[in-house]
Amino acid sequence: MPGNSFGRRFVVTTFGESHGPALGVVIDGVPPGLPLDQDRLRADLARRRPGQSSLSTPRKETDEPELLSGLFEGKTLGTPLCIIFRNDDVKSADYDNLRDTYRPSHADYTYDARFGLRDHRGGGRASARETVGRVAAGAVARQVLAAQGIEVVAWVSRVAGEACGDIDLASVSRGAVDANAVRCPDAESAARMEAAIRAARAEGDTVGGVIQGVARGLPAGLGSPVFDKLEADLARAMLSIPAAKGFESGSGYAGTYLRGSAHNDPFVPGERGPVTTRNHSGGVQGGISNGMPVTWSVAFKPVATIFHEQDTVNQNGEAVTLKPRGRHDPCVLPRAVAIVEAMACLVIVDHWLERWR
Repeated sequence: MPGNSFGRRFVVTTFGESHGPALGVVIDGVPPGLPLDQDRLRADLARRRPGQSSLSTPRKETDEPELLSGLFEGKTLGTPLCIIFRNDDVKSADYDNLRDTYRPSHADYTYDARFGLRDHRGGGRASARETVGRVAAGAVARQVLAAQGIEVVAWVSRVAGEACGDIDLASVSRGAVDANAVRCPDAESAARMEAAIRAARAEGDTVGGVIQGVARGLPAGLGSPVFDKLEADLARAMLSIPAAKGFESGSGYAGTYLRGSAHNDPFVPGERGPVTTRNHSGGVQGGISNGMPVTWSVAFKPVATIFHEQDTVNQNGEAVTLKPRGRHDPCVLPRAVAIVEAMACLVIVDHWLERWR
């Protein structure tokens, strides 16, 4: 079935369902000889893992990676790398009432419309549980990029109406992001965001928000005209994440309020080539990186599963009232930071391999 693979040179294929025996990923195109640090791989996975804080779903999964192929004596072979994750904490009975019922704003009806059947347990393939394979692949890509001096950092910049203060894109660090459960590097803003998440959960409701990201250390020249632009691939990657509903590159929509004279990024001489005095372009011009930090943001809707009664229909087209059960995040943003970073790493490594290998 098409639609389960991503990338051209660094090709990632994920597999598995939320309540199946396991999920996993096959990564084809990993350069040979990479000393794969499995502790760093586990650290990336831990940031996405369910049950990691009181702000997330209480589902408990260790997400311990099992590497089945592509690795020998700690180094990648250049052959497909396969990683699987066993599902240990499934409660499929919580979803028995959804076998014939479509949840509002979920993929239940659309999967039925596309395939003629669906796995109703925990959303099946449409569940955010699928992203464990993406984060694993992104962790491998991150190690490839680190050898080139490229780093990717993302953080929660808004939850509901609570926005983060100004963040220094040149210095924001993963340590600062992970200093609190919300994953906002500004502690005061994080406290307000956490309060908004807890308030929504107490009322059986959910909230959305925005994640921002920056990639530093990219050389100029990554990306291709016309349809394989770096920011176009970033947009595709980010909008493939469950619950993602919007993408901005550089100044994004805010740039529409400026005149060209204020929005243009003037060049000045730099040690390794031209640099710009500001970065409204977000490090990408003509779809190709210009050597400045690449910046973007992703909007996430409120989680669709709310613990209120809602009107819907069943597979027979009959009106029914539904009140979901199960274990769900009141806000996806804290765990989605790891997914946003992973997808950015996959895009950048793909373009890096396209350009230099």
